[in-house]
Amino acid sequence: MLSAEAGAHRSDNRFASPRLPEFCRVATTEIDEAAEQIGRIFCPHRLQPVDRAAQHFGAVHNCAAFDGFSINYVAYGGVVTIDPGCLERFFLVQLPLSGAARIRAGSREIESHPQVASLLSPTLPTQMVWDHCAQLILLVDRRLVEQRAAALSGKMVQPITFDAAIDISEGCGSMLAARIQELAGLAERIGPHRILSAVAAADWRESLLDLLLVRRTHNLSDAVLRFSGRSEALPRRLQRAWDYLQAHATEPLDLVRLADNVGIGIRALQGGFRRHFNSSISEMLLDLRLAQLNARLMNAPPQVHIIDMAFDLGFTHLGRMAGAYKAKFGETPSATRRRACAPAMLRPAVTN
Repeated sequence: MLSAEAGAHRSDNRFASPRLPEFCRVATTEIDEAAEQIGRIFCPHRLQPVDRAAQHFGAVHNCAAFDGFSINYVAYGGVVTIDPGCLERFFLVQLPLSGAARIRAGSREIESHPQVASLLSPTLPTQMVWDHCAQLILLVDRRLVEQRAAALSGKMVQPITFDAAIDISEGCGSMLAARIQELAGLAERIGPHRILSAVAAADWRESLLDLLLVRRTHNLSDAVLRFSGRSEALPRRLQRAWDYLQAHATEPLDLVRLADNVGIGIRALQGGFRRHFNSSISEMLLDLRLAQLNARLMNAPPQVHIIDMAFDLGFTHLGRMAGAYKAKFGETPSATRRRACAPAMLRPAVTN
């Protein structure tokens, strides 16, 4: 367990102006109630004040939930240890607004404060010590992240693990922190009873997934670079071949035309795909089409039918397409569509 020093004798006034005040789910000075109620919104966890008298303890959790992700404000008075184990169902990006947190995610231990955020992966056991800490927390559904990682990497759905530390003072870390603040501001402006349009919800999903999977480091980062044709080690002609396949994914595959376009023979092209992508050209094209189908299922208007999207991408055998899609993404196209078409509105998190 992480060690903690009881620095619990400072005044604490941050509860006077929390973020997302209209979305209050928990506000208590009772330890057991905080653990039970916040555990319902996130996941069951052990919560223990370091100051055994717990005279400075207090907990606030405000939550604005969208389809597939939510923005949360969580604050604890005093110094507390939090042991959720593995999060299992979601990823968390924790952005400290005040105070500090010491976090162990798997074998990595980090010090989090207003210049260093944390990114927790669902399969890594996690332990935390929050020291008079208030954080904005972005929760993103695990299935959403892992399906998009599969689409971007050409791999099957599998667990994704991120580097837990995020420097938010510059670069993509700063961009992610800004988007989290912007999402909190959006929720505060529209309030808990307004519907977020399907277009806006899709735009937010795309932005958040891009910031996480394309701009952050994770266990499939190299595969994403290779599959997207952006790997530095990728020969120029293979890059051109990948660009051609991406641009012509809805057209019949013509190997002669493809080889002529990039200026090498068919056998050399096939060998290059095997060496650099660990895939045949036809397998690569299938993965590109499945990735495009997944993106369209998540973002197309409800009136657009699956069969039309599939035919537009060159799938003529729907049974085979559905089988390949389920093997890659772990669910049928219709299941993805049902999740994407769920009402995209701000609503309380579901509790048991």
